[in-house]
Amino acid sequence: MTLRNKFILTVAVLYLAMGVLAWQLLRYDKVLFVMAEALIVISLVFTYRLYLSFVRPMHLIAAGVESIKDRDFSIKFMETGQQEVDQLISVYNQMMDELRQQRVTQTEKHFLLERLIEASPSGIILLDTYDRVAGLNPAAAQLLQASSRDVVGKALGELPGHWGNSLESIPKDEQRVIRPNGIQTYRCRKIRFLDRGYHRYFLLIEELTQELLEKERNAYEKLIRMMSHEINNSIGAVNSILNSFKYFAPQLDADTKPDFDEALQVCITRNQNLAGFMANFANVVRIPVPVKRPVHLHELLQGIHRLMAPSFEQKQVTWQWNLDQESPMVAVDVQQLEQVLINVVKNALEATEPGGWVKVQTSASPARLLIKDNGKPISPEVQEKLFSPFFSTKVNGQGIGLTMVREILLQHGFKFSLQTGQDGITAFAIDLTEA
Repeated sequence: MTLRNKFILTVAVLYLAMGVLAWQLLRYDKVLFVMAEALIVISLVFTYRLYLSFVRPMHLIAAGVESIKDRDFSIKFMETGQQEVDQLISVYNQMMDELRQQRVTQTEKHFLLERLIEASPSGIILLDTYDRVAGLNPAAAQLLQASSRDVVGKALGELPGHWGNSLESIPKDEQRVIRPNGIQTYRCRKIRFLDRGYHRYFLLIEELTQELLEKERNAYEKLIRMMSHEINNSIGAVNSILNSFKYFAPQLDADTKPDFDEALQVCITRNQNLAGFMANFANVVRIPVPVKRPVHLHELLQGIHRLMAPSFEQKQVTWQWNLDQESPMVAVDVQQLEQVLINVVKNALEATEPGGWVKVQTSASPARLLIKDNGKPISPEVQEKLFSPFFSTKVNGQGIGLTMVREILLQHGFKFSLQTGQDGITAFAIDLTEA
């Protein structure tokens, strides 16, 4: 029962009792009866006014509660002239003003935050309470090469490409530097925030590729130049001394001379091999600025095929073509791009077992080259280190090939990638248009 109904019931019972008592006065004194009836009528008027005084604030409170439930903070009440009611109205109106101002401020901040997130050059991935993707900004969508509807609701490990493995391993409230494709370098932070009383996280992805590449390049250039200078100086002096020892060979006994000649030759050969070894490293830091000229890509590929054909026949690996009808015309430094293609094709051949294949695929618009193989897939651990300077999975590898490939393609301004797809096919892709 509501408070209003209780008040009406109480007043009704009270006036019923007063009416019964007044009726009893009629038997004894009519004048007192009339006076009692008059008092009852007057009290009814005051009771009605008192009822209105109570009911109006209750109506105001009910209307205010409904407007707050509906989140409508624009409703305000006019003063009635009653002091108590006007005080209530004043407090309500002030509360509505503050709530409306806070909502406007919150909406403006939320709108500003959304615009900042959308305009941010850093990738931002919002997570829900179960660490599933709840949203991402355009920069993150570009990094993932996927739209919001393709990834929202997925766990981090289910993100496309190598992003899933890299982002899933980042601990909460920490940051790591990752290379999901072995080329670009990113600093990723998993940061906590409070949303409606619950702790949630978002991932902030910042690209560091150019900055780190420059520092990395400066570091190994300085190291290689210093090593090359010291080793070449030592090798030259040692070889000079070893060659001078040959003049003593005729003075030796017949039994001793063969061993002496062999030992000298071993030392000289080893020094020459060491010089060649250092020259390979030095070539990485001596790559000149590319001198570009237009060339038909298919003609360039045919030359690489003729050069590598004996190696393919020897290992019994098939060279397959999937060329566009139109040969793309690309502006490149021919010698440098030939070196890139030889390294890439050679790596694909070495990764492929006898009976396998290496496929060369092109497209003219946009100009793009794919070199695929069905050899051993690239593991996620190796993927992140592929283009690191001097990293190699080969037993006797120097890690120079892909480092040189990276430097040449970066100087050309070409985007490139090397990864194994879901189908187990490994592809080296080169976009032959400047980024």
